[in-house]
Amino acid sequence: MPLPGCTFPSSGADRAQLAMVLEVLASPKPGNVDRCHDYAETRLEHFVVSALAARPALEAAEARAAGLGSLIERAVGATACHAGGNTHFGAFLLLVPLLYGGTPEGAIQAVRATTVEDAVAFYRAFALTRVRVADTDELDVNDPGAVDVLRARGMTLLDVMAHSAPRDMVAREWTNGFALCRRAGDALLADAEPRTAIRRVFLSLLSTETDTFIVKKHGTALADETRARAAAVIRGEETLASFDAWCIAQGVNPGSLADITIGAIHLALGRGWAWDS
Repeated sequence: MPLPGCTFPSSGADRAQLAMVLEVLASPKPGNVDRCHDYAETRLEHFVVSALAARPALEAAEARAAGLGSLIERAVGATACHAGGNTHFGAFLLLVPLLYGGTPEGAIQAVRATTVEDAVAFYRAFALTRVRVADTDELDVNDPGAVDVLRARGMTLLDVMAHSAPRDMVAREWTNGFALCRRAGDALLADAEPRTAIRRVFLSLLSTETDTFIVKKHGTALADETRARAAAVIRGEETLASFDAWCIAQGVNPGSLADITIGAIHLALGRGWAWDS
């Protein structure tokens, strides 16, 4: 039990920071960095440092200190302080509006109010990362001329997310009311064993949703096979350990669903989820 007077996590920034840490510490999460394995270039320590470095940006988002695009840019810039590459870019796309709005309903209103300048700031944030994008995207984030296209078309940040939504499940959360984050948050709250709930909720998501990061990296066929194997684990037809080993051997890392899971943890904590019970 917490000591008397202990209020952590009490603020939205507390909950967002804790969500980032709890997600990466949950184990095993097939294919992703966790307590059991790292990637060659990105380690557990990089994710923890990212969660620590993000604190001022998370507080600024909760305080509505700037527009959503600038806040995302600030978070990404603050966490580009290590050599591990992208760790939480997708998570910030979820956490920033959720913090800004205070609730999913407030976040929906916040994304609807985004501007062209929010979109431009978001594109600047991309320049600070090594995030994989679709080769066929006409609004290439690596093309300096894309910003001119945004301004010429009057595209807000919500418009940019809607443009990406068919190919990116994190962007899709902006257009569907943060539906997966909310669904997974409900599942965390309903789980009878909170200490191990994150890995079960993550596996459940992986068994039903096509991780769009896997699609971008490996193609649809391998993403579909990943989903099918996750479902087989849930049915008891494959062990979690063998599925994890297969993901690692194939270079499959469900990064988008990890971001969704962070958003879900943040929402569950806001509703009193007893993560350490």
